[in-house]
Amino acid sequence: MAKITIHKLKEMKEKGEKISMTTAYDYPTAYFVDKAGIEIILVGDSLAMTVLGHDSTVPVTMDEMLHHIRPVVKGAPNPLIVGDMPFGSYNISREQAITNANRLMKEGGCDVIKLEGGVEVADIVKAIVDSGTPVMGHIGLTPQTISKLGGFKVQGKGVEAAEALLKDALALEAAGAWGLIIEAVPEEVGKLITQKVSIPTIGIGGGRYCDGQVLVFHDMFGLFEKFIPKFTKQYANLGQEIVKGLETFKTEVKEKKFPQEANVFSGVKEEELKRLY
Repeated sequence: MAKITIHKLKEMKEKGEKISMTTAYDYPTAYFVDKAGIEIILVGDSLAMTVLGHDSTVPVTMDEMLHHIRPVVKGAPNPLIVGDMPFGSYNISREQAITNANRLMKEGGCDVIKLEGGVEVADIVKAIVDSGTPVMGHIGLTPQTISKLGGFKVQGKGVEAAEALLKDALALEAAGAWGLIIEAVPEEVGKLITQKVSIPTIGIGGGRYCDGQVLVFHDMFGLFEKFIPKFTKQYANLGQEIVKGLETFKTEVKEKKFPQEANVFSGVKEEELKRLY
């Protein structure tokens, strides 16, 4: 697979070819996502919950995001790598937003950045884009502002709420965003937005009509058990398999079945070591 670019993703939308996207937060995960041919990797602030153990995405810092973006870039040379702007990294001023976007690109090595919000952040998006950094938008359920939204709830219910989301999408497109994540909205709303904008839309609970789909890696493979969103499909339960493997390892250690001869080194005769005992 050749390196995926923004231009390639726009071509895929125009041709009606669906786009695949998952999260990754480290080198081995990125390596396997790349090997599978996934087009986009999001190094998402979801790592605050799936990797760092927080109850929300809010606590993750710029330095922590950079720490996780770097190995993903090394492990996945072919997908488009999206670095997530964490909470508090772009809501103070345009200068702050540009500085932190530059850090993700320059120090992290990602291809583009992502931030949450609609109309209220359109001017920030434009400033970052004008400074030379490509921006992906994120509307609908925005986890960084979950307390304001009243929890992990479906957004865009009702005509007025749907119209507000459409305005968000159009404002981000006008500001120069190259693509949009649409999270947890009625399928009809995801379809409407996808038809109204010329940029690729990636759904996560956004319905079947978005230009592509994204899922959190840990949700897909049973590595995060606190809750499983309705929009997630679990493609394997690696968590259970890992626990089984660890239990077997413990049993074999206790019963002296591991290590076996194949797992040890030799090279000195035991009788030659007797004087050292």
